[in-house]
Amino acid sequence: MSAADIDTPLETTLRPRLPVDLDLTLSPLRRGMGDPTMRAERAGVWWRATLTPAGPACARYASVAGGAAVTVAAWGPGAEWSLATAPELLGARDSLDGFAPAPGGLVACLHRAMLGLRISRSLAVFEALVPSVLEQKVTGMEARAAYRGMVRAWGTPAPGPLPLLLPPPAALLAVTPYWEYHRFGVERRRATVIRGAAAYARRIDETAGMAPAGSHQRLQALPGIGPWTAAEVALVALGDADAVSVGDYHLPHLVSWALAGEPRGSDERMLELLAPWPGHRGRVVRLLARSGLRPPRRGPRMPVRSFKRY
Repeated sequence: MSAADIDTPLETTLRPRLPVDLDLTLSPLRRGMGDPTMRAERAGVWWRATLTPAGPACARYASVAGGAAVTVAAWGPGAEWSLATAPELLGARDSLDGFAPAPGGLVACLHRAMLGLRISRSLAVFEALVPSVLEQKVTGMEARAAYRGMVRAWGTPAPGPLPLLLPPPAALLAVTPYWEYHRFGVERRRATVIRGAAAYARRIDETAGMAPAGSHQRLQALPGIGPWTAAEVALVALGDADAVSVGDYHLPHLVSWALAGEPRGSDERMLELLAPWPGHRGRVVRLLARSGLRPPRRGPRMPVRSFKRY
């Protein structure tokens, strides 16, 4: 049987140590509803196309037995790699050790309501870095549209039965002139950051085997990559449950409002409020982000800019 056979996937069944809600765990990897690399078939069934070290792959993850198990089917040259790393993608390394929110508090209630939320470790670090760079200092709508446009223009069809696309390979992004990014609404600065990072994609992906401090340090050594981008990548690709996106436009306000009833916050105040959960600050942020809580709006919204005309 060929791993690349479109009709014959490789399959396995996982029985996670901790409960896994696929929607809560995998949705942070999807960049908007129109992300051409991922699809939610229905609740508890997800598809993901990715470029693995062994080649292109597409995998389907489905909850079975009331969530007690997850079946994984994978197509393409990277199918075996996808099956081997599926436990980490679904949070096998995620640990709740040391996470003991006070009973009756907001964090404890959210944790109880979302017991299946796992911190993913996709190992696809460069793949996560590109859309994170696109999200720097722009609206989420603008960033998602840019990523969607880039994948549709420069991605290739993924193996498997669905019409998903693979993310553009680093080798292509590294040599594409910065002005080619303009048609997706990406100005020269972000285009240059992506092109520069693509030239070091192998070194970036090596951070998956490093301790959190070392991985953050290496990522931030790249021009244009700061603490915010490194944390965004670490939360989905490195399984870092303590990563906090310092420098975010909205996050300090959400944390301050949810945990202290303060409608406006700063990075310093956010870190102060998250201090009771060392090692799990990113987990708390993820719970708050899924809570539906929103601080009162004040002042102008971040403007939507367009660079397509340049």
